[in-house]
Amino acid sequence: MEKEIDRKTVVLQEDENLGSVKIADDVVATIARLAANEVEGVAPAVGSNGKPVKKYVRVEVTENNVVVDLAVVLAYGYNIPATCSKVQAKVKSAVENMTGLTCNDVNIRIAGVKVN
Repeated sequence: MEKEIDRKTVVLQEDENLGSVKIADDVVATIARLAANEVEGVAPAVGSNGKPVKKYVRVEVTENNVVVDLAVVLAYGYNIPATCSKVQAKVKSAVENMTGLTCNDVNIRIAGVKVN
Protein backbone atom coordinates (compact mmCIF):
# COMPACT_ATOMS: atom_id res chain seq x y z
CA MET A 1 0.00 0.00 0.00
CA GLU A 2 3.05 2.24 -0.36
CA LYS A 3 2.54 5.22 -2.63
CA GLU A 4 4.44 8.34 -3.43
CA ILE A 5 2.73 11.52 -2.23
CA ASP A 6 5.42 13.95 -3.39
CA ARG A 7 9.06 13.74 -4.34
CA LYS A 8 10.28 14.39 -0.80
CA THR A 9 8.02 12.07 1.22
CA VAL A 10 6.71 8.55 0.71
CA VAL A 11 3.91 6.75 2.53
CA LEU A 12 5.22 3.58 4.19
CA GLN A 13 1.97 2.42 5.74
CA GLU A 14 -1.62 3.54 5.57
CA ASP A 15 -4.54 2.31 7.63
CA GLU A 16 -7.89 4.07 7.56
CA ASN A 17 -8.42 3.23 11.26
CA LEU A 18 -4.97 4.22 12.52
CA GLY A 19 -3.64 6.78 10.06
CA SER A 20 -0.50 6.75 7.95
CA VAL A 21 3.25 6.50 8.36
CA LYS A 22 5.32 8.71 6.06
CA ILE A 23 9.05 9.06 5.69
CA ALA A 24 10.96 11.98 4.19
CA ASP A 25 13.85 11.51 1.79
CA ASP A 26 16.05 13.40 4.27
CA VAL A 27 15.41 10.72 6.90
CA VAL A 28 16.48 7.97 4.49
CA ALA A 29 19.57 10.02 3.63
CA THR A 30 20.42 10.41 7.32
CA ILE A 31 20.09 6.64 7.85
CA ALA A 32 22.43 6.02 4.90
CA ARG A 33 24.99 8.57 6.12
CA LEU A 34 25.04 7.22 9.67
CA ALA A 35 25.35 3.62 8.45
CA ALA A 36 28.26 4.51 6.16
CA ASN A 37 30.05 6.27 9.01
CA GLU A 38 29.88 3.07 11.09
CA VAL A 39 32.16 1.25 8.63
CA GLU A 40 35.82 1.14 9.64
CA GLY A 41 37.87 3.22 7.23
CA VAL A 42 35.16 5.78 6.49
CA ALA A 43 35.88 9.26 7.80
CA PRO A 44 32.79 11.34 8.59
CA ALA A 45 32.25 14.10 6.05
CA VAL A 46 31.99 17.25 8.14
CA GLY A 47 31.99 20.90 7.23
CA SER A 48 34.08 23.67 8.77
CA ASN A 49 31.43 24.02 11.49
CA GLY A 50 31.93 20.38 12.53
CA LYS A 51 28.41 19.34 11.45
CA PRO A 52 27.75 16.49 9.00
CA VAL A 53 27.69 17.58 5.37
CA LYS A 54 24.33 16.47 3.95
CA LYS A 55 25.29 17.11 0.33
CA TYR A 56 27.32 13.92 0.43
CA VAL A 57 24.12 11.82 0.39
CA ARG A 58 21.35 11.86 -2.18
CA VAL A 59 18.45 9.45 -2.15
CA GLU A 60 15.70 8.82 -4.62
CA VAL A 61 12.63 7.17 -3.14
CA THR A 62 9.95 5.96 -5.55
CA GLU A 63 7.12 3.76 -4.38
CA ASN A 64 8.89 1.21 -2.18
CA ASN A 65 12.34 1.46 -3.81
CA VAL A 66 15.37 3.51 -2.81
CA VAL A 67 18.52 4.45 -4.71
CA VAL A 68 21.30 5.95 -2.60
CA ASP A 69 24.12 8.06 -4.04
CA LEU A 70 26.79 8.48 -1.41
CA ALA A 71 30.09 10.34 -1.46
CA VAL A 72 32.51 9.14 1.19
CA VAL A 73 35.82 10.25 2.58
CA LEU A 74 38.07 7.29 3.31
CA ALA A 75 40.83 7.10 5.87
CA TYR A 76 44.27 6.69 4.33
CA GLY A 77 45.52 3.10 4.16
CA TYR A 78 42.21 1.29 3.68
CA ASN A 79 41.50 -0.82 0.62
CA ILE A 80 39.02 1.19 -1.43
CA PRO A 81 37.04 -1.63 -3.11
CA ALA A 82 36.78 -3.68 0.11
CA THR A 83 35.76 -0.69 2.22
CA CYS A 84 33.18 0.46 -0.34
CA SER A 85 31.71 -3.04 -0.48
CA LYS A 86 31.26 -2.95 3.29
CA VAL A 87 29.67 0.50 3.06
CA GLN A 88 27.24 -0.69 0.38
CA ALA A 89 26.18 -3.71 2.46
CA LYS A 90 25.84 -1.65 5.66
CA VAL A 91 23.80 1.12 4.00
CA LYS A 92 21.53 -1.34 2.18
CA SER A 93 20.88 -3.29 5.39
CA ALA A 94 20.24 -0.18 7.51
CA VAL A 95 17.86 1.44 5.01
CA GLU A 96 15.88 -1.75 4.45
CA ASN A 97 15.69 -2.74 8.13
CA MET A 98 14.71 0.70 9.38
CA THR A 99 12.28 1.72 6.65
CA GLY A 100 10.91 -1.48 5.12
CA LEU A 101 11.78 -0.06 1.69
CA THR A 102 13.85 -1.98 -0.86
CA CYS A 103 17.28 -0.48 -1.44
CA ASN A 104 18.04 -1.24 -5.09
CA ASP A 105 21.39 0.53 -5.43
CA VAL A 106 24.02 2.11 -3.22
CA ASN A 107 26.30 4.09 -5.53
CA ILE A 108 29.53 5.33 -3.97
CA ARG A 109 31.87 8.11 -5.04
CA ILE A 110 35.16 8.62 -3.24
CA ALA A 111 35.17 12.32 -2.33
CA GLY A 112 38.50 12.34 -0.58
CA VAL A 113 41.11 10.64 1.56
CA LYS A 114 41.73 11.72 5.13
CA VAL A 115 45.21 11.39 6.57
CA ASN A 116 45.53 10.77 10.36
